[in-house]
Amino acid sequence: MHTPSNQQSTLPWQEREQHLLASYAMHSIDSEGREHNEPHHRYRGPFQRDRDRILHSAAFRRLSGKMQVFTGDMGDYHRTRLTHTHEVASLARTIGRTLGLNEDLIEALALLHDIGHPPYGHCGEDALDESLRHEGGFSHNQFALDLVTHLEQRYTQYSGLNLTREVLSGQQFRSHKDQAATPVLEIQVVDAADSIAYDAHDVDDALKLGLLDWQQLSGLALVERARHLVPLDQAEPERRRQLLVHTLIELQISDLLEQSKRILEPLEGQTSLDVQQEGCRLEMTDTFAADKGQLERFLFENVYRHPRLIQIRQQAAERLRELFDLLLHHPARLPDRFQTLASSWGVSRATGIYLAGMTDRFCEEQYEALIVQEIEQGADWS
Repeated sequence: MHTPSNQQSTLPWQEREQHLLASYAMHSIDSEGREHNEPHHRYRGPFQRDRDRILHSAAFRRLSGKMQVFTGDMGDYHRTRLTHTHEVASLARTIGRTLGLNEDLIEALALLHDIGHPPYGHCGEDALDESLRHEGGFSHNQFALDLVTHLEQRYTQYSGLNLTREVLSGQQFRSHKDQAATPVLEIQVVDAADSIAYDAHDVDDALKLGLLDWQQLSGLALVERARHLVPLDQAEPERRRQLLVHTLIELQISDLLEQSKRILEPLEGQTSLDVQQEGCRLEMTDTFAADKGQLERFLFENVYRHPRLIQIRQQAAERLRELFDLLLHHPARLPDRFQTLASSWGVSRATGIYLAGMTDRFCEEQYEALIVQEIEQGADWS
């Protein structure tokens, strides 16, 4: 276990981590700090402070109005980016606590992981990526970094949230997708929780919205595993769906935890940096990984490419492209803040930032106000 060099100055959060965390967890005392130095807080560790800064950011609040997979036109049961983010944080904390990892770091990473998503989910990202192709494209992971390092304004003396380098490195890993590098264990936990959450919850939402029926799920290995554990076939329809989703999550997390414990057991006594340099990867067993891959291929073919979704996504993407083109050629229509931003970031990038920050509803309102009504009134934007 880590022991602070000066026991007289040990803060409560340092003492707590010293007693609770495994040696290979990322201990806050080993943090590489922030770009702008700050004194330690008396009772909140650095990763707790990161979590709070993310939680109170404007970009995080806007996640409540951004679609996950399904749109508001299809009802109000399904997940938003915000509910998905909280579900990921919950699963990741459970995994992290069981493995003795740093829950504060895990929660900060989980709350941050989807903060850069534009309106309309992945089709919105594709539309912005196409519109910004001459500017390097658009990535929601990179946009998340831009938000927390430059665009969010929480402190008068500098831009951004001044997060720890460990939290930023988690988002950088997601952005760069450098599979040769090995991230710290807490980052791996959040990525695993994210994947487990959206697989199970997309099944839930798709069944609820009528995009899937139970017969289509028959034969999927993870669903059959669930059927052998809980009485799915005897349950009422609503309870049946809930049982399935709960069991899909339970099965995957249990397998991940058991396999991860086997991986980590011989590494006790090593530090977070040690296991990172050794290339330690937390993973499911090969059998479960294959079953999970089967489920994800099924969702891709039967849900994400469902004709109802494709039609809605195409319409949404076209609205974003039209808004981008209008504002690019008429930047005076941008809000003052983004006109100012255009002077340093360029009009294209400032326009993309403005659109990426919108909720689905606000984007619809702006499309109606800037394009539909103007056309009806005979405006000529050529």
